[in-house]
Amino acid sequence: MQIRKHMRKRLLIAVLCLTSVGAFAQARKNTKPAPKKNTPAKVAAGAEQRDNTIAPLDNTPKATIAPVTAEAPKPFDKPQDGYYKKESFAQAKATPYANLREADVAFAKRVWREIDVREKMNQYLASPKARLIDVLMDAIKAGELTAYSPIPTKEDPNGDSFSVPLNPDKAYATMADSSLVEKRDRDGNITSSSMVAGQFNPDSVVRFRIKEDWVFDKQRGVMEPRIIGIAPMIKERASGVNLSLDYQPAFWVYFPAARHILVTKEAFNRNNDATSLSFDDMFMKRIFTSVIVKVSNDRDERIKDYAQGIDKLYESERLKKELHDWELNLWQY
Repeated sequence: MQIRKHMRKRLLIAVLCLTSVGAFAQARKNTKPAPKKNTPAKVAAGAEQRDNTIAPLDNTPKATIAPVTAEAPKPFDKPQDGYYKKESFAQAKATPYANLREADVAFAKRVWREIDVREKMNQYLASPKARLIDVLMDAIKAGELTAYSPIPTKEDPNGDSFSVPLNPDKAYATMADSSLVEKRDRDGNITSSSMVAGQFNPDSVVRFRIKEDWVFDKQRGVMEPRIIGIAPMIKERASGVNLSLDYQPAFWVYFPAARHILVTKEAFNRNNDATSLSFDDMFMKRIFTSVIVKVSNDRDERIKDYAQGIDKLYESERLKKELHDWELNLWQY
């Protein structure tokens, strides 16, 4: 019993000692001196002392910090518009004609036709997605094609022999509606006037004229047409009179030179988006309807010079049949 009492006394003394040590440490921690604060007088004195000291000159250029701007745009990958990509037109090349010698030509006839884009079969030529006139005008502006004047000369009575080239600005001026601009003085008197080209409207071109040769190659035994030139047509107006004249060519384009442009431009089909036909294919495959306006003859007459009204259409169809019958008659015995 005495031993147990003695052990309890020692344990109690140890607990009291530990408690005293913890309380003393906590009291010492709370009695640490607070940091000194600068009074306003001291701050002012320090600032005055810094102003009176002369700092050494620093001539080194300091780097300017650019303002923080928005993040650089991340590269954008445009998704493919469709389930396949049309690449057949970008690298397309025109199929060359077969070689033709003068000695192999057994029959030849020059024909002038007019294509009206308002007809159902020809509406693809005036599609808002790809107009034929836009293809030609863009190529002329870029210097890829040359436009030729349609004005008749002594050496070129018909004005379609590609004799006089036109610069792009002049070719564009023939397509745009021009207006007369007058300059007046303070009293209202006209001092000068000039013609200014207006805005070109591609929808105003509703007709094209093509010049082609129909030849029979006896070496290959085929009758084929070969287009030589194509011309957009505009309706001219008489100066000073509100009277519309007949359609006339605005300029001529040499078709063999235009084929490498037309073959890279897709012609849209209202019935099928996957036809993969270019404007060159349309002309080479004769996917258009037209009216013959002239066939080479000894009097150099046009159809309208000897036929009027509905008779012009009948004469055009007669000449078409005559060209096709010439080849058919060769194989009759």
